[in-house]
Amino acid sequence: MITEIVKKVPSGYPLIGLILAAQLLFGYLFVNAIGRGSIGQGVALIIVSLVTFILWFGFFMVHPNEAKVMQLFGKYVGTCRDPGLRWANPFYNKTAVSTRVRNFESSKLKVNDSRGSPIEIAAVVVWKVFDTAEAMFEVDDYQEFVHIQTESALRNLSTTYPYEPHEGEGTALRSHPAIIAEALRDEIQARLEKAGVKVIEARISHLAYAPEIANAMLRRQQASAIIAARTQIVHGAVSMVKMALEQLSEEKIVDLDEERKAAMVSNLLIVLCGEENAQPVLNTGSLYT
Repeated sequence: MITEIVKKVPSGYPLIGLILAAQLLFGYLFVNAIGRGSIGQGVALIIVSLVTFILWFGFFMVHPNEAKVMQLFGKYVGTCRDPGLRWANPFYNKTAVSTRVRNFESSKLKVNDSRGSPIEIAAVVVWKVFDTAEAMFEVDDYQEFVHIQTESALRNLSTTYPYEPHEGEGTALRSHPAIIAEALRDEIQARLEKAGVKVIEARISHLAYAPEIANAMLRRQQASAIIAARTQIVHGAVSMVKMALEQLSEEKIVDLDEERKAAMVSNLLIVLCGEENAQPVLNTGSLYT
């Protein structure tokens, strides 16, 4: 595996003056040599001036959060990360690789969760290149590699967890976003390690049931919510009835037999658990008629 070699190259600013001065000097000597009729010296100065001119092709610019990968006739020789004007061997092939933080949002994928329910899911991945040599030489196109491996990891994650938790189930895509995001980031990072890419963050950006089952799942969610609400109402109503009977007995307001207690409990539960307001009925007789 080819790994990054950080190569220190000299600053280009002082070399500009040196090469320019050398070219002016060789030009001056060439003119003097021709004036004296020294053809051999003139040819030598032309060759030296040509070599000096080639040195100008060694200058290159490195922008902030950018690296230049250098190759000599196909062989990797190092990476320059120092920003500014730099100079290296003119025969180096210098390829720019951005080390800035980037983000990528996958397309909406239609997959099945761990229970086989079809869902739609998409994710946003924040990443950057940390090893320029691996990014350039270990994979064909590291940006396309990031996109494909992200979608592959997202598909695999979707089949591992259910869309939402049920009885006896723990982590779910919908109810545990932080855990799912961490698992997604780790899986994408494992896939992109060979490409010299570091995944900073990965989060689900879209999550929904597939259209063909969305209505059925919505009705099931509504039914679950109604059942939970009814359970809470009944629990509260029973507690209030129990408290009423205990206070009536402790303060000796009225002495009820079991039959009248049952009737009272029935009336109170109807009043407390009913969805509409109860209509009062005035009893003008005794408690038993």
